[in-house]
Amino acid sequence: VQLQASGGGLVQPGGSLRLSCATFGTISSISDMAWYRQAPGKQRELVASIRASGRTNYADSVKGRFTISRDNAKTTMYLQMNSLKPEDTAVYFCNALASGFPSWGQGTQVTVSS
Repeated sequence: VQLQASGGGLVQPGGSLRLSCATFGTISSISDMAWYRQAPGKQRELVASIRASGRTNYADSVKGRFTISRDNAKTTMYLQMNSLKPEDTAVYFCNALASGFPSWGQGTQVTVSS
């Protein structure tokens, strides 16, 4: 399975962005998917995840502001990010569990700055 993240960019504090993660390959093997982020000098952290059942989970820092979703065909996963803060600045990576093995996308830069 290959993943391709897109949708990052520069946005002012309080603004919104929607990230997309397109999947390629044996999509039927994909179960759980997630978004991670890594800020400069920091470890990669889980932002949000979505199970095959549709159950979602969020980091406390983004609860109420970010929404993770995926289309029914499981070909694309999204991360709607609202009320963005400077501390959300990071490279965002999408992740998928396919046949029990993790796959990663290449990352997309999100910069929140005035």
